[in-house]
Amino acid sequence: MVDKGPILRINELKVSFQTGGKYVPAVDGVSFDLIEGEILGIVGESGSGKSVTSLAAMGLVPSPPGKVDNGNITFAGKDLTASSEKEWRKIRGNQISMIFQEPMTSLNPLFTIGNQLDEAIRLHTNLTKKEMKVRSIELLRLVGIPRADEILKEYPHQLSGGMRQRVMIAMAMACSPKVLIADEPTTALDVTIQAQILSLMKDLNKKTNTSIILITHDLGVVAEICQRVIVMYAGQIVEQGDVRKILKNPQHPYTKGLLKSVPDIRGKKDRLYSIPGTVPAPGTVKQGCRFAARCPHLFAKCLKEAPELANLQKDGHEVRCFLHTLKEGSDQLDKSAT
Repeated sequence: MVDKGPILRINELKVSFQTGGKYVPAVDGVSFDLIEGEILGIVGESGSGKSVTSLAAMGLVPSPPGKVDNGNITFAGKDLTASSEKEWRKIRGNQISMIFQEPMTSLNPLFTIGNQLDEAIRLHTNLTKKEMKVRSIELLRLVGIPRADEILKEYPHQLSGGMRQRVMIAMAMACSPKVLIADEPTTALDVTIQAQILSLMKDLNKKTNTSIILITHDLGVVAEICQRVIVMYAGQIVEQGDVRKILKNPQHPYTKGLLKSVPDIRGKKDRLYSIPGTVPAPGTVKQGCRFAARCPHLFAKCLKEAPELANLQKDGHEVRCFLHTLKEGSDQLDKSAT
């Protein structure tokens, strides 16, 4: 079996936003590969840099106030970093598509579903009006929407949340993209519909070989459909590798905290675990590890130096933590002194 190469490569990406007259980094030195045909999960709390990373991969960082300070975005072997807006428009929606979190704000309430699907197809193809309608019905059926020809005549407000999300996926798949970025696609949906949307994405990945980046704060969702996972915290990757290995044996204290926060129906806990503290605002941690203030395994070194992302094994499991390099337990810091 021949190993497939990366369809999308992010290298040393740094994205900053202007606030209070200065630029602060929201994403700081992020690097990862998306392998052709895989589903990659990116997890972390709000403010960890997940969505900004995905916007950069689509050439959608708003400027001003944002700017890409450093790094490369390579798609199918082509460096897109210095691409013009015209070049990005050819790729965006055609070869790289995105599903946003709230379909009601992404769909135009003044136009029918058919109008909006037609527009998505018309931008990147030369199909006739009749061919576009056939393609639209085909797409709606692909995402499991019944009576597709009738739905084309309806407006977004006439559909349920789950149906609207399916329409968004159909629009994203209109030009058979090679990469699909899904930003919290199930957040606003009830549990039953969530399961259906995740199943649909898994099915699309198998049928069309579309590579998917799934952005979420829910490790349960990642366990369900992803092959690899990236854990982000305060604009950096703190752990990445094979989903099963990381879920079975997490190495970063933050990943362990996220896993402990997932409800377990087998346990009888009075309260769910919660990681103490909050994600620091961008640019506020001037030195040391960005997770230090919330970490139960704090070393003196953690407050002075920033750990690098290091390979644990040859299987691509990487972690950003001094626990794997510091052996002297006596260096454990008395937290009462901080």
